[in-house]
Amino acid sequence: MKTSLEEAVRLNAQPFSSVEDLTPLLEAIGDAKFVLLGEATHGTSEFYTWRAALTKRLILEKGFSLIAVEGDWPSSQRVNRYIKDFDQDEKQPHAVLQAFKRWPTWMWANEEIADFINWLNKHNQTNQQKVGFYGIDVYSLWESMEEVLLYLTETNPAGGDTELAKKAFSCFEPFNREPDHYALTAADFSKSCVEEVSRLLASIRSNEDLYKDEYESDLDLKINALVTKNAEDYYRAMMQSGEMSWNIRDEHMVEAINEVRDYHGNEAKIIIWEHNTHIGDASATNMKNDGMTNVGQILREQNRVEDVYSIGFGTHSGTVIAAPSWGEPAEKMEVPPATPNTWEDLLHRTGAFDKFLLFHSENFSLFDRWVGHRAIGVVYNPKYEAYGNYVPSKMSQRYDAFVFIDRTHALSPLQVEDRF
Repeated sequence: MKTSLEEAVRLNAQPFSSVEDLTPLLEAIGDAKFVLLGEATHGTSEFYTWRAALTKRLILEKGFSLIAVEGDWPSSQRVNRYIKDFDQDEKQPHAVLQAFKRWPTWMWANEEIADFINWLNKHNQTNQQKVGFYGIDVYSLWESMEEVLLYLTETNPAGGDTELAKKAFSCFEPFNREPDHYALTAADFSKSCVEEVSRLLASIRSNEDLYKDEYESDLDLKINALVTKNAEDYYRAMMQSGEMSWNIRDEHMVEAINEVRDYHGNEAKIIIWEHNTHIGDASATNMKNDGMTNVGQILREQNRVEDVYSIGFGTHSGTVIAAPSWGEPAEKMEVPPATPNTWEDLLHRTGAFDKFLLFHSENFSLFDRWVGHRAIGVVYNPKYEAYGNYVPSKMSQRYDAFVFIDRTHALSPLQVEDRF
């Protein structure tokens, strides 16, 4: 008789109440070079604090030195410069996080991240191997373009790359920083800026030795140029297909991850913070039916199995920070008890306590079956959760481990003026 999912959880779940209790998880990570830490929402305090606790142990015990997050590169660079003391005037983490002005600001401008980057700053002051913090998302087209133009104008005003940057910037100027306007116009390929941004990226890559310094200016310039090129592609694809634009975004994030890691050396170990929908292998979900891929799937395909370790996070009920519709102010919302017979309901029914599961060869087949798995985005309506917030998944294929916090609480956003 086949073991039920409920019995499989009872047999394999391990309770935890401290980061020391997660030692078996650290042991299972082994010598992996990529550790992916997920979240079921973008507004839950415990997901941030437990990921931070795991990240600290990975840094201290396993030599990880890179953190990549689902955030804009220019804003995240403010954090990177702060924790590495590149900017001597940046002394307060709350001030640094004011750089995250793009909605949804609460994803990174929050008290939980302020505490974490304060720890990173202190760690870097007393350790020779500095930890870096990098944003890998694709949305910052205008901000990244401005960063490229500003840097080149200040360092090499008469250079060829500066002229290419000016041409690219002028191509985007008529759209008033409105991605939707550009997407509509660029539906006619002849009116897009693809040539300008492609030439700029190619030239910067060929000349990157000109921009090397102790403050990672060459990496900063290259990734901003990469964002500009891939963001142009992303916004143009928005008018054609949601699946296509999703894939462009996740492929960009992997490209940025690989660029950061290559910059620091092939042996550099990287921790990736993103939503479960990005880090949990898409081929183990119904996303594959629509031809969608994601960061977790691509990294597994590009690397050895033992080099990539993916950890999902979830909750049964609690509160969360989200917005009722795109662009609206954040609200503290109730997360209702998980829908019956879903993954989160199952974990709750087998004991209303925090627990984690390790998926491995001995138990893989027990969890290799389809079950609904909760996903809450920045836009959320609890009333309709059962109709669109559960992703059919094979959990032991989607993740290498899963951390479940039975009842969670909304994170604490900082007051930041939104900029779209």
